[in-house]
Amino acid sequence: MSDDTSIIAATVDDQSAVVSLWGTCDLIVGHNPPEGDFRRAIESENATILVARAAEVIIGTVMVGDDGHRAWIYYLATDPVHQRTGLGRALVDAAQTWAAQRGARKIQLMIRPSNHDVQNFYTATGYNETPRLVMAKWLDKEMAQKQMKDRN
Repeated sequence: MSDDTSIIAATVDDQSAVVSLWGTCDLIVGHNPPEGDFRRAIESENATILVARAAEVIIGTVMVGDDGHRAWIYYLATDPVHQRTGLGRALVDAAQTWAAQRGARKIQLMIRPSNHDVQNFYTATGYNETPRLVMAKWLDKEMAQKQMKDRN
């Protein structure tokens, strides 16, 4: 990470650049509209999106939230040109600091099992696998119906 890079909270004006970076980093999935995720995070008292800027250009992001029990990391993204420079680690550190300042004692994240590069990155930053079964239920009826069709 270069000396001219700063990490600060995103503003509503950053939405387009942030969502574009998420797309570049292949973090967008069809059932999670990124604009909605962005707005919910920056409008919440219990979440934020931190952005890394270099020369006023957003080159990295991390979403962090506190659910009252523990903190969670989402949408860690580093512009491909700036990967392997320490920027990802700096964003994770900033997310951890944000969470710790709010009293969170633990921070977690989820990784798709097939994403070995990301698993290796988080292992190198001190994270360990925690055996848990994650279950989910769609509250959006349209998505629930789609999920049922996809299972058949």
